Amino acid sequence: MKQSFNLVSEPWIKVSEIQTNQVTKVSLLELFARAGDFRELAGDMRAQDLAILRFLLAILTTVYSRFDANDEMYEWLERRDDGWALDEDIDVLDIQKDFLKTWKRIYKSKGFTSPLFDYLKENEDSFDLLSKENPFYQVTESVYDSFVPANKKVSLGKGTVSVKQINRLISESNNSPSVFSPKTSSSKEKLTLDEFSRWLISYQNFTGVTDKTRINAKEKYHFSSGWLYSINPVLAKGSNMFETLMLNLVLDPKNEKEVLQRPVWEFPNMKEYINERMKGQTPSNIAELYTVWSRMLHVKWDEKQQPIIFTAGLSKNDGTDMFVEPMTTWKYDPKEAHYRPATKWIKSLGKSMWRNFGQYVQVESSDDVHEPGIVKWLRTLQDEDYLPEGMLLNLETVGLVSDGNTTSQSPAAEVYDNLRIEADVLFDENAERFWPGRIEGTIKVTQKVGDDFWSFARNLGELRGLDKDGASNFAGSLSSKFYDSLNKPFNDWLANLRVGQEPDEEINMWKKQLRLLALDAGRELVQAASPRDISGVRSDDGKTVINIFVLYNKLERFVYKDLK
Repeated sequence: MKQSFNLVSEPWIKVSEIQTNQVTKVSLLELFARAGDFRELAGDMRAQDLAILRFLLAILTTVYSRFDANDEMYEWLERRDDGWALDEDIDVLDIQKDFLKTWKRIYKSKGFTSPLFDYLKENEDSFDLLSKENPFYQVTESVYDSFVPANKKVSLGKGTVSVKQINRLISESNNSPSVFSPKTSSSKEKLTLDEFSRWLISYQNFTGVTDKTRINAKEKYHFSSGWLYSINPVLAKGSNMFETLMLNLVLDPKNEKEVLQRPVWEFPNMKEYINERMKGQTPSNIAELYTVWSRMLHVKWDEKQQPIIFTAGLSKNDGTDMFVEPMTTWKYDPKEAHYRPATKWIKSLGKSMWRNFGQYVQVESSDDVHEPGIVKWLRTLQDEDYLPEGMLLNLETVGLVSDGNTTSQSPAAEVYDNLRIEADVLFDENAERFWPGRIEGTIKVTQKVGDDFWSFARNLGELRGLDKDGASNFAGSLSSKFYDSLNKPFNDWLANLRVGQEPDEEINMWKKQLRLLALDAGRELVQAASPRDISGVRSDDGKTVINIFVLYNKLERFVYKDLK
């Protein structure tokens, strides 16, 4: 049996190579050393890739908030026996300037610097999956036993979660088998060490609440279902892994706490970390947030080197006004005058990213909208002329959506969408042109046409004898298909916008295309009309006949009016 599996030197991260288009596994050292050779993370699912990306960014944020691009520790920073401290006289604005200089030099050099690799080698003990004294993302048996009730101690074998539950391609508990599992029953409980490493990080981010063991606490608390479950993720995708890592490396602290990074492995011991979590202290810096645990885990390994996973729930992060999180959109609560991370729900799965454009980009001064931190960061890079001229930004959203059941919150669907737009257009501040506002206005007009089509479909449902609920469901189904038909053409239109273009001309081009798409969708239903649709029914006053042709003509009039 292996006695060590160190993530610093062992291959475990799945990436896609640019030159060969092959998926391969690399260690932390190799990934950072050859980041420009890899197109993207290529793990077991996109949601896993997001969790791994944030883990990688936690390492980068920690290193480059301490060392500049010349491999020197910042002058305003002091390393003490108990951690790191700032010069009392330093201003956060000066720190921001130093961080921007570091970011620019690393980005231009197209490679990471020696302090990153030195950090990984110095902290190797923190990244060993099989370590007896300091296992990666786990606690020792003695620490676990010190926090859980006596009847849940490790020696009693209770309070475990199965491998097939941690593997989010299966997400199967012993009580509810997964019907469409990608693995056979005999292999569901088997994972290689590299697989387990990836799923371990993912599980801390997307957990659910099916396990029942609690930490001994004075007061009752709500289980964390995983922080990434609690947000509507947004990130920037680059042309290769180096660019993706750099675009998402947010070095923009707003206060002293956000300067001093502390990922979970840098806590003096895991007892201190668990105690802080149970006191309700939320992460104050990106590195801690990106490595936050939802569970205290202890892993025992059987004779076949398969994991037996003991788990106890940690308390949930509140998230209110937690703007240290850059990778989320926000929702404003007017009653409490606070922001909370927006969350993806089952009912919102059909709504594409472009339809929520105003949540991702500040298009007007309003208390209702708080721009995601990653977008603000990209805006800063654009303002500083650090991004290449004419750069096409690719914003992505990815994650798992829970089933909405408060007693399980198990994954019900994986979501992915993207939005491509030129940086100059996205951050255009020209008052006369102001592309962001014009785009948002165009989306509102598009949604009016979508409402017109929904009304047409609902009326058609009623014509076919459906009751109000049935007609609304019928309209909802057809409306979803209609919006699906808009996704590619609208995203293509968005990606082709340029600052030098005349906005009215470009918007009118989209309106013409939208009109054709809407009327074509209506004509498809007319061409498939049943005899009842054609003969129709008489109106309430008995004077006119309402059939599918009348409804289509009405759709045509409303579309024309809204696009005029």
